[in-house]
Amino acid sequence: MAGRSGRSGGGESEKAEVRDSEESSGEGAEALEERIYTIPLRDAKKVARWKRSKRAVEEVRKFLRRHTKASVIVIDPALNEKIWERGAEKPPSKIRVRAKMLEDGVVKAELIE
Repeated sequence: MAGRSGRSGGGESEKAEVRDSEESSGEGAEALEERIYTIPLRDAKKVARWKRSKRAVEEVRKFLRRHTKASVIVIDPALNEKIWERGAEKPPSKIRVRAKMLEDGVVKAELIE
């Protein structure tokens, strides 16, 4: 099994590879599949102005739950910052996201820049 850094198991134990991937990416499990989505956030404009960014985060979770069949969605802080960048009243109308399906059934959503 090769670690995230592209090294093969030449002499190193599997525990060392897992530890390396945890330190570098901050996640405990390795990604099984990775997909890129453009998520429309226009439904967030249908709620009261002061609730829009909160609703946009809910829309991201709803979209990823529908498209990945996962119950647990972890939103990366950079993605959250991008949604809230212009305040609670003006979220972006769409956003590009990289969804990583992890071994333990969790989906991690990251911002694509």
